[in-house]
Amino acid sequence: MTIVLIHGLGSDRQYMLDVFGPALPAGERVIAPDVRAHGQSTLVGGPEYFALDALAAEVAKTVADVPRDPTEFVNSTGRGGRGDAGGRREGDAGGGRGFDPITVIGVSMGAAIALRIALRKLLPVRRALFVRPSFTDTPLPQNLRSFPVIGQLLSDVGGLEGVERFRESGLYADVRAASPLGASGLLAQFRYPLAVERAVRLVEVPRNRAFGSAAELAALDLPTAVVGARRDPVHPLEIAEQWSAGLGAPLTRLPARDDGVPAQLAELRAATGSWFASSDR
Repeated sequence: MTIVLIHGLGSDRQYMLDVFGPALPAGERVIAPDVRAHGQSTLVGGPEYFALDALAAEVAKTVADVPRDPTEFVNSTGRGGRGDAGGRREGDAGGGRGFDPITVIGVSMGAAIALRIALRKLLPVRRALFVRPSFTDTPLPQNLRSFPVIGQLLSDVGGLEGVERFRESGLYADVRAASPLGASGLLAQFRYPLAVERAVRLVEVPRNRAFGSAAELAALDLPTAVVGARRDPVHPLEIAEQWSAGLGAPLTRLPARDDGVPAQLAELRAATGSWFASSDR
């Protein structure tokens, strides 16, 4: 089994390895790619490259191109192993087109990319875990409206002035009222590496729909589960409930991050481990 970990908007592969590594079964191959314009990826490009289907196709190709070297890429410790792959670069090539069935875990944007990969059968996905989904059947839902504003501020005035202007916005105030940590996460978008050069990701990715209808969700014929969190205005629990209902998948409700990050992380890892155990039966 190959486990593919797909990160969220503004995040990177290391976050996925750090968060999920301790919950992954030992002895499995782990691939954690950096999505375009994230982490070690050197790719940016125009708006057309940030359609979810384009990102899904690119991630699938990255996964398919990872060389099959078991001494490097197997999670033998149950702690995430070294994992692969880093950022895709122009001219990258790899072998290993044949590989095991895939378990995919995606967070937020990564959940939407994982869903597109599974629905389009871009990889042989056997099962999928969707964590804190934030995309719906509507382009630019209310919970994602801060991101294009942040992206435009980065492009227009840069990170230092942009973050101060955003602090004064109603969008920031609304998120902060519901979740101070959620608001801090939005401010972090101004500080991420190459934030200005990669601002297009924040402007374009939220304009995508993860699925067209409940019927499209219901058409995904493989074992799935959904994880949501309470009081998370960027990843509302209502969206996790929508995904769960459409997929006919079990839903785990995590405590709010603002009630304690370690507690939420522990419950997320416990839910992930339980899901692996139950879906292996």
